[in-house]
Amino acid sequence: MLNFDVLIIGSGLAGQALALELADHRRVCLITKRKLQDSASGWAQGGIAAVLDPVQDSVADHVRDTLVAGAGLSDPKATSFVVERGRQAIEWLIGQGVPFTRDPASDLGYHLTREGGHSHRRVIHVADATGSSVQETLTDRLRSHPGITVLERHVAIDLLVGAKHGRPDAGCMGAYVLDIGNDEVVTIGAAHTVLATGGTGKVYLYTTNPDTATGDGIAMAWRAGCRVANMEFIQFHPTCLYHPHAKSFLITEAMRGEGGVLRLPDGTRFMPQHDARAELAPRDIVARAIDFEMKRHGLDCVFLDVTHKPAAFLLEHFPNIHARCMSLGIDMTRQPIPVVPAAHYLCGGIVTDLRARTDLAGLYAVGESACTGLHGANRLASNSLLECLVFAKAAAQDILTGAPRAIDSLPDWDESRVSDADEMIVISHNWDELRRFMWDYVGIVRTNKRLERAEHRIRLLRREIDEYYANFRVSNDLIELRNLVLTADLIVRCAMRRHESRGLHHSRDYPETAPIARNTVLRNALRQAAHFASVPIS
Repeated sequence: MLNFDVLIIGSGLAGQALALELADHRRVCLITKRKLQDSASGWAQGGIAAVLDPVQDSVADHVRDTLVAGAGLSDPKATSFVVERGRQAIEWLIGQGVPFTRDPASDLGYHLTREGGHSHRRVIHVADATGSSVQETLTDRLRSHPGITVLERHVAIDLLVGAKHGRPDAGCMGAYVLDIGNDEVVTIGAAHTVLATGGTGKVYLYTTNPDTATGDGIAMAWRAGCRVANMEFIQFHPTCLYHPHAKSFLITEAMRGEGGVLRLPDGTRFMPQHDARAELAPRDIVARAIDFEMKRHGLDCVFLDVTHKPAAFLLEHFPNIHARCMSLGIDMTRQPIPVVPAAHYLCGGIVTDLRARTDLAGLYAVGESACTGLHGANRLASNSLLECLVFAKAAAQDILTGAPRAIDSLPDWDESRVSDADEMIVISHNWDELRRFMWDYVGIVRTNKRLERAEHRIRLLRREIDEYYANFRVSNDLIELRNLVLTADLIVRCAMRRHESRGLHHSRDYPETAPIARNTVLRNALRQAAHFASVPIS
């Protein structure tokens, strides 16, 4: 058994920022399924939204833009909480050494871009590789800090919950973790456990997410008794590069913010017919418009055209996208980029308060795995990394100021009744089947019949996977598949409960938007008593 003050599961921006906030005061262990820098945060291109120019922008405007994008479900208190702390979050990153793109002509000193749904230029960035640059900077600091133990190639299996081990008042006491390299289960005890595991993009056949985005934190929290909410709101990014050799490569929102135009193969521009904001409409509108045009004309993709911009401008602002496109034979300075929508971001997740606390004592959730109330029914572009930073700091403050929790000896992982798997084909087949029917039945546009079909298939898969899990030793693939099928179940259950079209959830059976916006909250039968009084999701 390993023992720490804080166990952080996940190494994206939220997890890394939290570790650095705590490391001078607590013994921190951070585990990650692959390398420390492997996360969805590292793939973020556009930037981080924050009010940095008080002359041209305001907190009130950023709050309003977020609430509009959230389609009536963004919590005003949570939204103000995050937006008001935007400048502080960016200053912290600058202090860590993140080399944001400069602009000598700006009084601010940094270049700000504009993305869909924003009324002003407020997105600070590092060219077109913001996430990668931020992760690289923090990773260097993390590795050199003596107060942080990093365990790479370690995947969490399940949370250690007191109620399941005869200690109903103990809350969360850590987690069982598979050391992938040594193929053995480690028990990690912790007074505070933080889920920073990211989203669940790999539940879909086409996604901009890395392979690690398998809904692990959400599934573990649900099994531990926590509420989850608004899982039906899956953001499909409008522009993923369409090419057989370009797996999951995102074309940033900022390219449309800088004047990119969406066209049909014959060159016709179509976004003005779908929304007055055209290419600068929120992502859900743009994604549905592309989906509509592709189905209407029988297309494999549409095209993002930036050829009217100077080549020097494109090379300066989008060097990584240019290089990737050129490697595939696409010169974006001379020809439009083929794009399709792809699953990108989960707006729902584990219900938390403004201190990142979940329903279970000692358990926190930050980043994409959490439902804080900020994103509502549709996330405003570049608000996600901001949310990671703000709630990482909020969680750190709560941990540092809260009453101490003692974690005594914990039960070891029991493998006495399982054996080695005899056939791995069950895992690979179920993985493929799940992702395909989720794409077909629970995608950008939904119907009751499609959701019922998905529900039926999930029920069969869960039974098969649970039986496999009960009889064979765990592996990384089995852990991820078990979490994916549970997350898919939660998505479908939420979608079936929403009898309207709102934000990212569009139903042909319920095309109208209800007059009152309500959250979709799922409560597990094993749910523990809430240990805090104020929650953003009712």
